[in-house]
Amino acid sequence: MVCDGTVVQRLEQRARQADEAINILKTQIQMLKQHAGTVPLQYHRELLGGSYMYAIACHCRRAENEQLRLQVDDLKAKLTLAEIQNGVQQVYLPVRTAATEAPAAQTAEPAPKPADPKPEQKQVQKGGKADKAAGKGEKKGEKIGGEKKKGGPPQEEKPVDVSRLDMRIGRILSVKKHPDADTLSVEEIDVGEAAPRTVVSGLVKHVSMEEMQDSIVIAMCNLKPAKMQGITSQAMVMCVSSPETVEFLDPPAGSQPGDRITFEGYPGEPDPVLQPKKKVWESVQPDLQVTSDKVATYKGVPFTVAGKGVCTSKTMTNVGIK
Repeated sequence: MVCDGTVVQRLEQRARQADEAINILKTQIQMLKQHAGTVPLQYHRELLGGSYMYAIACHCRRAENEQLRLQVDDLKAKLTLAEIQNGVQQVYLPVRTAATEAPAAQTAEPAPKPADPKPEQKQVQKGGKADKAAGKGEKKGEKIGGEKKKGGPPQEEKPVDVSRLDMRIGRILSVKKHPDADTLSVEEIDVGEAAPRTVVSGLVKHVSMEEMQDSIVIAMCNLKPAKMQGITSQAMVMCVSSPETVEFLDPPAGSQPGDRITFEGYPGEPDPVLQPKKKVWESVQPDLQVTSDKVATYKGVPFTVAGKGVCTSKTMTNVGIK
């Protein structure tokens, strides 16, 4: 689209005429104020009447000029967009103002001082406040140099299913009563790592310490560690549970500490740590059940140790696992 230059010229001419008319009107009003007591009232009316009509005409012209200006601006915007889309580089010229059109003899104002460099471009002493602020910004992922610090492509949210649970075979190496809670016991469990994990369990009323000692169990290893009566528990023993009875799950024969519990059709990798706010465990747990054949399942899929078999309950059927 092409913007006709004559439209702009006509717009500027009308604007100048309107400004001249307004100046004339202001001069006449000032004269009336100065000679209010000496000029006949009839002259006032005639002068004011003519000026009023002239002012109305000027107002109409200004409205028309404003409409033309809007049309010109719209045409300019469309032209610029069309040029950009066709690869035409835009060069923006300074806007003409009264200051730019002033006589050359007029003394020019001193140029403003250049703006201070951006904070991230300033050199600061090591250990200074700016240095510390920059360090905080990097830790919190704040914008640096106008761009947010990149940490790689965003990861897709994994589905909430049993594959996100890190369940492994464990062996209870030792067990003792919690020193500050009669209903709790403290176990040291080997889950295939360099050191055993400390686990606090509320199983004292259901499983004797003699039965716990050296038992092969299934441990949930990626729950967020939590303090229980002053002792940090680093895992949870998976049990078959009803309101009256609680018992350990039985891994298949030949299971060794560290063997992973897997589920056919759920190949995902477990989270390093389950974040409580995401409530993954709370979403998955209701679907952990023991069937009428005593097989431990998630949505009907058995708890499996690869190459060794499935996990079962000792005696209980059709109950939940937690």
